[in-house]
Amino acid sequence: MTLMEDAKKGILTPAIRAVSETEGIEAETLCSCVAKGLVAIPQNLRRKTRPVGIGKYMSTKINANIGTSRDYVDIEAEVEKALVAQEFGASAVMDLSTGGDLNSIRERILKALEIPVGTVPIYQAAASRKAVVDMTSDDLFNAVRKHAEQGVDFVTIHAGVNQNTLERLRQSERIMHVVSRGGSFTLAWMLHNEEDNPFYTEFDYLLELAKEYDLTLSLGDGMRPGCLHDASDRPKFMEFITLGELVKRCRAANVQSFVEGPGHVPLNEIELSVRGMKELCDGAPLYLLGPLVTDLAPGFDHITGAIGGAVAGMYGTDFLCMVTPSEHLALPTKEDIKEGLLVTKIAAHTIDLVKEGPRAKARKQDTEMAYARRDLDWEKQFELAIDGERARKVREARNTESEACSMCGELCAVKIVKEAFREKEN
Repeated sequence: MTLMEDAKKGILTPAIRAVSETEGIEAETLCSCVAKGLVAIPQNLRRKTRPVGIGKYMSTKINANIGTSRDYVDIEAEVEKALVAQEFGASAVMDLSTGGDLNSIRERILKALEIPVGTVPIYQAAASRKAVVDMTSDDLFNAVRKHAEQGVDFVTIHAGVNQNTLERLRQSERIMHVVSRGGSFTLAWMLHNEEDNPFYTEFDYLLELAKEYDLTLSLGDGMRPGCLHDASDRPKFMEFITLGELVKRCRAANVQSFVEGPGHVPLNEIELSVRGMKELCDGAPLYLLGPLVTDLAPGFDHITGAIGGAVAGMYGTDFLCMVTPSEHLALPTKEDIKEGLLVTKIAAHTIDLVKEGPRAKARKQDTEMAYARRDLDWEKQFELAIDGERARKVREARNTESEACSMCGELCAVKIVKEAFREKEN
């Protein structure tokens, strides 16, 4: 029995109770949200993980992408990156490996982590053949089953890429065409074989597989824009419509799902994208990479992504895929993973400050920081900071004899007013 089936019967499972306690929400309310598909708690029946709630009333969650490429295969390095992501607050990790022994890499990552792990099975299906276009329908579904058997908690499936979206792409004026790797594999296969996407035409079979393992489906954004010029075009919205239809089929089959959204969007179009996806997908949890708000910042795309993510969260995004400084440039290092994750944590907290559900807790944290700053209580500030270790190092590197910071020293506004009030009271 899947978590959604239990939720529809009003059963308060251990996972629901655990997330309820973590998020500070009534278990019955959370159970209702899971039953309706408004919250997903990805947890494969074959793997015991720390339950993580994604969606309505939940705090904003963060995913970290790791994985080998065919150019760089270092399993130890990828496991280390995964552990760094978990240590610094990732809610989930996706293994996007394309090089080396994919089964072994995935097994190592699954065993190393306590948090949910996601994958993209089409990468393994493609790796099983000399050319991407030589994949078969069986290759695709066998890859999904293999990942599920190993304990993967959620999988990205580009089922929204079909003949309808392909036709819109042909008619579009896109510059970047398709930048989703899974989306490009699917389109290339469709064009070469002159057939529709098996994940779309055989979606009911996919649901059977997912239900067997309580595998959560992350409905992928194969048509996501790869530059600002392409941000709000017909291919993207055609895929949104299809994803909304697939969400309803997931819910009817008692399979948890969330939907993935666009990657490059100017600030003034983010609201349109997020609200559009939420409406078309009936409030399903929304998972975004960024979105990046400019194309001109390679080396700083963790920042452009965090800016876009914060705005997107204000309009309803639930799950942020962190971007590293290496985006568009190279395979990230563990230092890139840490840097990208911390910047994304800032965006996630910024969202929670205005989001129904986590808002009260997030505001309380900021209020505590305000009191700590008023009192010049540095230890409390380091304790509350998103990266307290970094904050401490900065202060100590430029120390001062004053209890204030070296920016103002004895001319610190907080210190002056504090002493003025103390003098008045005496």
